[in-house]
Amino acid sequence: MNNKIHLLGWTIIVPLIAWVAYLAHYYVGGHWYSLLLTVFLVGSVLAAVYHSEIIAYRLGEPYGTLLLAFAITVIEVSLIISIMLSSKGLETISLARDTVFAAVMIILTGIIGICIIVGSIRYKQQLFTLQGVGTAMITLIVVVVFLLVLPNYTTSHDNGEYTSLQLVFISVISLALYIAFTMVQTIRHRAFFIAPIPKTGNDELSEETDFLPEKPSRKVMLLSVLFLILCLGIVVLLAKYLSKDVDVLVLKAGAPKSIVGIIIAGIVLLPEGIAAIRAAYNNRLQTSLNLAFGSALASIGLSIPAVALVSVFADFRMTLGISIKSTLLLGLSLFIITISLATGRTNIMQGLVLISIFFLYLFTTLVP
Repeated sequence: MNNKIHLLGWTIIVPLIAWVAYLAHYYVGGHWYSLLLTVFLVGSVLAAVYHSEIIAYRLGEPYGTLLLAFAITVIEVSLIISIMLSSKGLETISLARDTVFAAVMIILTGIIGICIIVGSIRYKQQLFTLQGVGTAMITLIVVVVFLLVLPNYTTSHDNGEYTSLQLVFISVISLALYIAFTMVQTIRHRAFFIAPIPKTGNDELSEETDFLPEKPSRKVMLLSVLFLILCLGIVVLLAKYLSKDVDVLVLKAGAPKSIVGIIIAGIVLLPEGIAAIRAAYNNRLQTSLNLAFGSALASIGLSIPAVALVSVFADFRMTLGISIKSTLLLGLSLFIITISLATGRTNIMQGLVLISIFFLYLFTTLVP
């Protein structure tokens, strides 16, 4: 018998209280209050995960994951632009680059690595549609090279920066590629992004599919859309407010400034990461990969053009080119991902290798 999906009370109450707590920061302050706001930030992220899963389940693949990826990108762009505009100067010149690079590395090595490990522990091997992953990979590789690697080798500007004309041209191409990928994903080759039906030899899998819940009603989905917007909005505001405390902690710890980009990317990707890991745990690796690659493409293919547009009109500099060390780690990650996902099925060793690259990325950022 199927079960109906209902909205959980805490996923409604937490974001509402978080909004009230944020507005109260004009009258209340201090480190303890910042800690309380951090708790509400995490709660709002978890509520966003729940509502996004309801919307995704109602819309079906790949529309649900595409919607979540777009929503996450809105958070990222809003956060980057608001911080850069509020503190113009050389201290934020590389914020967009650090955040987007961190997002790509977290997704490719951290999130996908954990998803593969979680799925492999429970199911040994998991299947996915090779054509969809291949389409996402070639698009991601090209956009990553255009925006994060090529700026180091142009001669019109130094220090890994594009000129305004170059920035607009590359941004338009990257945005066009993202739009084309979205059309392929949702219209022309939608079947490439739908999970393959596993061979029914697993009694546990058969029992799970017999008890799948009914799709949520239209009313429940609309409520989830409303509260997803509220959750994402308060996450942006709380993250921006708490970023000052993060800057102070990074400064006191003597850590590199790029850590701020990793923290922002981690906060932004938390809802999508949790949703992807839960999907892998429930033997829906295709959904996990749709979320991961969709988020990576949106993060770089939408975020950078949006920030670039603001930088041109607001007249502030933006460095995009990553260092040689970062280029090596990024190239290694893309190479391992390409090999690991070349067969249409995963095993635990692929996940362990990706996680090792993720830990190396974090360690070499802290200890350059």
